[in-house]
Amino acid sequence: MVTLNDVTICRTCGVETTTPPPELCPICEDDRQWVPASGQQWTTRAELESEGHRITTAEREPGLFAIRVEPKLGIGQTCYLACTDSGNVLFDVPAYIDAEAVAAIRDLGGVAAIAASHPHMFGTQLEWSAAFDDAPVFVCRADLDWVQRTGRALCPYFHEAEPVPGVRLRRVGGHFPGSAVAVWTGADGTGVMLSGDSIGPVARKGWVTFMRSFPNYLPLSAAVVKRIAASVNDLDFDRMYGNFGQTIGTGAHSAVQTSAERYAEWVSGEHDHLT
Repeated sequence: MVTLNDVTICRTCGVETTTPPPELCPICEDDRQWVPASGQQWTTRAELESEGHRITTAEREPGLFAIRVEPKLGIGQTCYLACTDSGNVLFDVPAYIDAEAVAAIRDLGGVAAIAASHPHMFGTQLEWSAAFDDAPVFVCRADLDWVQRTGRALCPYFHEAEPVPGVRLRRVGGHFPGSAVAVWTGADGTGVMLSGDSIGPVARKGWVTFMRSFPNYLPLSAAVVKRIAASVNDLDFDRMYGNFGQTIGTGAHSAVQTSAERYAEWVSGEHDHLT
């Protein structure tokens, strides 16, 4: 039987913090996020459980499972469990955990390693680690200061890491200095990118975008967007999954490069005559 801590969690971003918590969540106080007009709200894992929160899992393709908290909690991200013969990686972390969720993920092969695309997706990463034999939690060093709750499972990396053979983390920056993507090989042998908020599939088929802040509509510069696109140009991927359930079913590599060029043109003023 798994033992879970009654960890303190920010209701707005869903990230675990220290006990007692600070006056304001540093992640929400930053200009990429927000503190509600009603003020900072903290909760606990036990309180969320009493409110009826639960974890759902759904297979998105063979060996890739989408994990969500219902009802919506925090940012409401979709997290992913990428399964390999060498162990499974939990990429972007739910803001909640309970015994039923642990049992369900164990049935899928458990968790060998944990990684988040950026600090908004840290969730309850140390609680998930503890539930799976202190699985290492990979955090890009550029974002290490954003970790609110520390522990021995934290495994800092610089620009690239391979939490398990077959799953590759790559720092691309932009949204956060340490924003990262993960690339995993699907059951059909095709490369799949889990893009987090680093590169976001959009409503129009075959396009992505890049932002400093999605909720506050803060853009990135042309130079940074081109740098992000260049940083993944050597990676082999054809499909993409964003952290709010968006997908690109094919042509994702080309979509990143084409979209970066379009974005750079607009923010540099090349199309100002159309406005």
